[in-house]
Amino acid sequence: MNITIKYFGQLAEVTNCEEETIPFSGHLISEVIELLNLKYSELKNKDFQVAQNHELVSIETKVTGNEIALLPPFAGG
Repeated sequence: MNITIKYFGQLAEVTNCEEETIPFSGHLISEVIELLNLKYSELKNKDFQVAQNHELVSIETKVTGNEIALLPPFAGG
């Protein structure tokens, strides 16, 4: 299956893109992150949350949607 990855803020700067579609044959969000860490080694040093189909999820969550977003820490205000 193909999944769309969206990057925001500093994560878009690290990856040099705001969105991409990648082939994925795994089952968990952690496997998606592992693939992205191999592709973009600087991601390992960044803090971020993961959303799947517009809902925050943990890395143990099963991939059920076709859109994953990596969100940098938010500042209050």
